[in-house]
Amino acid sequence: MIGPEAAWEATFPEARSSIRAFADDGCLKVPSVLDRETCGCAAQWLDGASSGAGTRQALSFPWMTPIVQAVRRHPSIAGLLPPGAVAVQCTLFRKSIGHNWLVAMHQDLSIPVREHVAAGGLRGWSKKEGAWFVQAPQDVLEAMVAVRLHLDDCGPADGPLRVIAGSHRQGIIPRAVPLGDYGAMRECIAVTGDAWVMRPLLLHASSRAGGSSARRVLHLLFGPPELPLGLRWRETV
Repeated sequence: MIGPEAAWEATFPEARSSIRAFADDGCLKVPSVLDRETCGCAAQWLDGASSGAGTRQALSFPWMTPIVQAVRRHPSIAGLLPPGAVAVQCTLFRKSIGHNWLVAMHQDLSIPVREHVAAGGLRGWSKKEGAWFVQAPQDVLEAMVAVRLHLDDCGPADGPLRVIAGSHRQGIIPRAVPLGDYGAMRECIAVTGDAWVMRPLLLHASSRAGGSSARRVLHLLFGPPELPLGLRWRETV
């Protein structure tokens, strides 16, 4: 029996190089995942539904379901997702001159879960926007994939994501390790409708925005349908 990535390569031979590049780098730019009309409608709805810098709970918005389905079916993305992948979180980022911040180099280690579980070895419990988060086991993190959908252009002046390609292959990296040991940074530039697919364990950061873009991003997180240790996803699509 062949694995899911091999099966996808057989169905879509043009996806082979993308799958290999994603395995090596832990990130991949996929152009034109959403059309400009969809991006404009989503951005307008988001601006009416959420203020400030964004929210971690955009997955609950009713219009997110068709977007999740479109991403999951996209021929350049589907083969990168874990088998039976479900969307488990969507974070809206809205970075501009008016809503501005910088993010130090880090890995995304926390996942949203339904309740606190008294299982040995789990750590990093916290509550954000009323929801429980916990540091996921490394094997869960290694199976997960994030898809960043750009609703606006994001150029070098707009505080784009910066990543260290290949750093996801090092597992969970201790904070004490000098980040310069893991290679040069790459800027994740995009135009409206583009997506960046990335592994949560990829080292990444961003600087403050200085340009004119609203830089609205939907950061979708996909994971396996079931979790170990009695954990349950907070919500899924």
